[in-house]
Amino acid sequence: MRGPGRLGRDRAGVFTAVLALAAGALGVSAATAAPAAALTPPVGFTADALSTYQTNGIVWTLAEANGVVYAGGTFTGVRPAGSPAGSNTTSAVNFAAFDAATGAPTGCSLSFTRSSGTATVRALAVSPDKSTLYVGGYFNAVNGTAVNGLAAVDTATCRPRTGFAPQFGATVRALDVARDGTVYAGGDFQTVNGTARRFFGAVTATGALTGWNPDADEPGRALRVTPDGNSVLIGGDFFTVGGAASHALAVTSAATGSLTRAYGASFIPASAVIKDIVTDSASGGWYAAGEGAGGNSFDGRLAMGLAGFDQRWRDTCQGATQALRVYQGVLYAGSHVHDCSSMGGFPNQARKHLTAQSVDDPELLGWLPDTNDGIGEPVGPRALTVSSRGGRDFLWVGGEFTTVNGVGQQALTRFANTPDTGAPAAPAVSVSAPRAGEVKVSWRSSLDLDDSLLTYRVYRDGGSTPVHTTTGSSLFFSRPQLTFTDRNVVAGRTYSYRISASDGTNTGGLSPAATVTAASSASPYQEKVLADGADLYWRYDEAGGAFAADTSASGDGGVYVNAPGYRATPSAVAGSAALSLNGTDEYVYSDRLHHYTSPTPYSVETWFRTTSTTGGRIVGYGNNIGTARGHTSSISDKLVYLTNDGRLAFGVQSGAARPTITSSASYNDGAWHHAVATQGPSGMVLYVDGAAVGTNAATGNRSYNGFWRVGGDAMNNAWPNRPTSDYFAGQVDETAVYPAALTAAQVAAHHALAGTPPGPGDSTVTVTPDEDAYVNAAAANTNYNDGQLASRGSTAYLGYLRFTLPSAPAGQVLKSARLAFRTSSDSTAGSAESHSVVPVTGTWTESAVTYNTRPTLSTSVLGTITGASAVSTGYSADLDATALGGALGSATSLALTSSGTDSLRIWSSEATAAYRPQLVLTFGDE
Repeated sequence: MRGPGRLGRDRAGVFTAVLALAAGALGVSAATAAPAAALTPPVGFTADALSTYQTNGIVWTLAEANGVVYAGGTFTGVRPAGSPAGSNTTSAVNFAAFDAATGAPTGCSLSFTRSSGTATVRALAVSPDKSTLYVGGYFNAVNGTAVNGLAAVDTATCRPRTGFAPQFGATVRALDVARDGTVYAGGDFQTVNGTARRFFGAVTATGALTGWNPDADEPGRALRVTPDGNSVLIGGDFFTVGGAASHALAVTSAATGSLTRAYGASFIPASAVIKDIVTDSASGGWYAAGEGAGGNSFDGRLAMGLAGFDQRWRDTCQGATQALRVYQGVLYAGSHVHDCSSMGGFPNQARKHLTAQSVDDPELLGWLPDTNDGIGEPVGPRALTVSSRGGRDFLWVGGEFTTVNGVGQQALTRFANTPDTGAPAAPAVSVSAPRAGEVKVSWRSSLDLDDSLLTYRVYRDGGSTPVHTTTGSSLFFSRPQLTFTDRNVVAGRTYSYRISASDGTNTGGLSPAATVTAASSASPYQEKVLADGADLYWRYDEAGGAFAADTSASGDGGVYVNAPGYRATPSAVAGSAALSLNGTDEYVYSDRLHHYTSPTPYSVETWFRTTSTTGGRIVGYGNNIGTARGHTSSISDKLVYLTNDGRLAFGVQSGAARPTITSSASYNDGAWHHAVATQGPSGMVLYVDGAAVGTNAATGNRSYNGFWRVGGDAMNNAWPNRPTSDYFAGQVDETAVYPAALTAAQVAAHHALAGTPPGPGDSTVTVTPDEDAYVNAAAANTNYNDGQLASRGSTAYLGYLRFTLPSAPAGQVLKSARLAFRTSSDSTAGSAESHSVVPVTGTWTESAVTYNTRPTLSTSVLGTITGASAVSTGYSADLDATALGGALGSATSLALTSSGTDSLRIWSSEATAAYRPQLVLTFGDE
């Protein structure tokens, strides 16, 4: 197997996922957003693997004709989906044909064999009129009839065509058929019909040798006739074509094979070969699959133009691309892609085997079904083809894999353009109460294997109607944080939130409930960090799970790895929890790829607490996110680490040097310590507990794409006083990163605020009704003193509520007021119409009021209820605080009225405590 390769180019950030961050405020109606629609365009196939027969060996090649898919390879039998190896096997010697729509064999049975050696089928191609299937490989008989490397099969009868018997001297690995019937071949052979044809040759439909002779110096692996029939694109191992330099890729005349466009060693590295070529008339392009060896090779995809044969774009991900197909403007690929860092994408991680990208852009799309590497070399998928049958389109995949989407399935699978049945995973949710009147609901966007754009619905307190709806895009390597700020909350009350994700067709399960108690004021420490510009701020207040919410406006969430200790106490900052790390494999990494260009200024801040004598990385920047070998960072920079003797160090990499500041004091004393590392135009400064402990004049650092990590990562031995452990054992709290160098005054202020509890701030008072009732014009003498209140214009309902209002605290005034309520479970409780909240000027009592004895109302309106259209859902209406302020310190009555015909029903004070109406009053300084 060729090793991973890459070819650098200046396209940093091309894989940066589209972010759809949403932050909203809940008023009296739910926020809405355009819904997702499966599949997310331009993806054309679902990621749901369909039931398909399997082979007991490798499938090297696929072709299709008239709703039949042909598979060639190195195998001896086929078996149904779900059957383990060795069971229910039907003989099929290196060739099988399947119904594209059912995945079952068609009955077309041909055996490709050799009298000695191991026979194999390596190439399949169908004539333009679909009447003939050409089969190439290493064999000398078909059903016992002598052939040598290339056979022609009648697709209507599944019989070899008699009289077609060209002689190829070695394995045929690539085939294509021109409109005039010419069959072009590439492979290991050096003679055709006894005449010299080094690695490429062509025969007529009767098997006669043509004059096409590219005369390459190394084997051919791929070829394709251009749509206009004038050229043949060839790919392989070669370095010369017709004696002229052109490595791995060339354009030749379809008539003679003469070289018409060469590509030198600077275009395809010497260590790379081309494994597949496809053309696409709709995009005017052709596409080539690379397989390289070594870190500076080429493993990705090339997009070339049919007019002029120039490069349009280049995908330099590592992972040996084997097969390509274009369908409706999307290039589908079989590979084992594992590292797209050269594209500004994900770092070296576990292999992915099926990908998609637009023919116009190398950015990966949200389509990611997967296989394993499988048997053989192993590289997973080896062949792709698209077939239509029964009004549906199918993408067939062949190779050496033994699983598909984690389920046992060998060598063959297929995907359809419809229906999509896979639901997104439930989001990982974090909630916080950052300040008075706010609950912040944050979540890591979900993953769906064929939909990158998903719709999220936020539900509060077990309600069935979402209080917020938004959309967001995500890919497996980019799961952006999304946020909703609920401002319809009362201090001291506890709220719970659950979120679902939908692809527009399928909705995943609700997330576990995340609960928080609304605060009456903000953390002074938090507010200072945010005011000073933090664009990553992890407070570590989650109760569990893999998602670390970013408190800053950047939405730069993190991922907890290996379940560290959540909500550790005591914390470093009042009102916040801390995170415990085991010093072995627990850490947090940023879910977003960052790019730093020296000498951009920055600051890194965190609190830490430890008694460790083996040191470790506390915070650092690196180019990878994993822990497995090869998946930790090979480049590290901007490190804050602890030495074995407890001293704190801050280092960067600048060229071959590693400028580092190391404290003279030790801090592994079990107490909380505040660390800030800054670098800017004045150099480096390390602060501990609010004071500078060292400086360095270095202003430069390393420029690269990377990820922030807290808790550990690989460390090069060149780092001064390198600790024994790469991972930190202890607690961390309040980690922040800034796009500027904090000043000494700012650092000191942060340290001083850590122990300051939230101040009184604005005070919120919530009062429930002393009395409430409603009246009904249709029953004018009836008193309705029960579990509901109602409002309607015709036939009239009026609802009444009496509250005893507190006096304003000394030195404060009423700043805002809201009537909070919950619609009842009655099927008609919601109302799409407006309802007014007005003062009551007459007298009434809960037990006696009727429509005929109803009190008089003021002509002024304190507030309006709109959009309370869902049942069993909480809503609120803002009231005129100035008008209500005159009633402070006394009892006041409010009425619910309407001029419409759609009734509103809400729970009354007789309902359970959580559903009762409330008057929410907020007082503050004058």
